[in-house]
Amino acid sequence: MMDIIVFSLMGLGVVFSVIRMFIGPNLCDRVVSLDTLNMIVIGIIVVLAVVFKSELYLDIAIVYSILAFLETIVFVRYLEGKKDGNS
Repeated sequence: MMDIIVFSLMGLGVVFSVIRMFIGPNLCDRVVSLDTLNMIVIGIIVVLAVVFKSELYLDIAIVYSILAFLETIVFVRYLEGKKDGNS
C-alpha cells in the first residue's frame, strides 16, 4: 500500500515537472524543471531497488545521477555562452 502512495506522489511530481518544462517562461526555468525531473527519476529508481530488493537498481541510479549532473552542467554552459553572445 505504501508503495502505491509513494509511486503516485512521484508520478505527480513528474507530471508537474513536465508541465513546467513545456510552459516555462524562459529557458532557465526549463533547465531547472529538467533537473528536477531527473532527480525524481533517480528517486523512482531507488524506490524500485527497495521494492524489488535488487542492488543493481542502485548502480543504475548512481550512473543516471552522474549523467544527469553532467547534462545540467552542459545546459548551463550553453546558456552562459548564449547570454554572452558566443553562440
